[in-house]
Amino acid sequence: MTSSDGPSVAARAVPRAPGEPRSTAPAGEGVPTRRRATVHPGAWWLWAISLGTAATRTTNPLLLALLVAASAYVVATHRSAAPWARSYTAFARLALAVLLVRLVFATVLGSPIPGTHTLLTLPEIPLPHWAQGIRLGGEVTAEALVFAAYDGLKLATLLICVGAANALASPSRLLKSLPGALYETGVAVVVALTFAPHLIADVQRLRAARRLRGRPDRGIRGLLQVGLPVLEGALERSVALAAAMESRGYGRTAEVPARVRRTTAALTLGGLLGICAGTYGLLTAEGGGYGAPLLLAGTAAALAGLRLGGRRSLRTRYRPDPWDTRAWLVTGSGVAVAALLTLASARAPEALHPGVVPLTAPTLPLWPAASVLLALLPALVVPRERS
Repeated sequence: MTSSDGPSVAARAVPRAPGEPRSTAPAGEGVPTRRRATVHPGAWWLWAISLGTAATRTTNPLLLALLVAASAYVVATHRSAAPWARSYTAFARLALAVLLVRLVFATVLGSPIPGTHTLLTLPEIPLPHWAQGIRLGGEVTAEALVFAAYDGLKLATLLICVGAANALASPSRLLKSLPGALYETGVAVVVALTFAPHLIADVQRLRAARRLRGRPDRGIRGLLQVGLPVLEGALERSVALAAAMESRGYGRTAEVPARVRRTTAALTLGGLLGICAGTYGLLTAEGGGYGAPLLLAGTAAALAGLRLGGRRSLRTRYRPDPWDTRAWLVTGSGVAVAALLTLASARAPEALHPGVVPLTAPTLPLWPAASVLLALLPALVVPRERS
């Protein structure tokens, strides 16, 4: 109840917290919600994908270690406390497993890299004539192992960059930012991307519950007893998600004229073909003249097609995430790292791809290493999450 000459009793009874900014809203009007200092989730994904692109341009372990360190520092300082933000450690373990598997394959199946430094000799298993070119066992050289380590580390760095995007970008906010024409596809992608973080959160929750009850949570026995509740929880979550999507009218489309549908299909298909042809032109030496214009024209046509296709969507966005200056800086830092390492791989390939025959120690090239440090720019321009 409110009096005629003052604010409500509830408004007078609630004191202002220490350090809280004083509201400038008139009496009777709610306190304005403070805007969260967050970055557009698409900017984090573009930053991480650009770092992954940079990782594919080199096999130098020192540069790859710099990329991993830069992504790890940004994740450690800017990820939130949400369950999906804990997936970075799982991706790091997966990257380590990929590296170990690559080394095991090089040891057991051999390598086409010749070498003179023999580390050990395994018993060789003879294979039939139709399996020529494949061997099991034999000599294991240092050159072959180093080559496999370089190759596996490149893939491991790419996985860690994807894990950084999963830990920094909220999947729900990313889905909200997609164009209307890609909403259904985006829902499927976001559900697939959130499977691993939710699975990790369920495993951690069940292991903590078993420890509190004094039951084993490690080893084969603990894994088997944790696996069934995790699968049951995943099934219940899938059924709840399907019911929520159906209750919200998922899949509804608006009626649009036939000419708009034909124009949308032509722009989208032509734009995708232009992007493919332009990318092929940029990757070949003969297509450098027409590759960039064709890629830009295809991108513009595809965006126009997605814009028109969004007219079929009946969704509305509540408080959409703006693409502000911080988002441009985050994206630009990752794109700059990818562009500079691509340029370095063309100008100085011997520095970014150290040789293994003869076996030499890798060196750290100066300006490519300085380029990788640009990936730390989000740690300076993006405010940290409040604990």
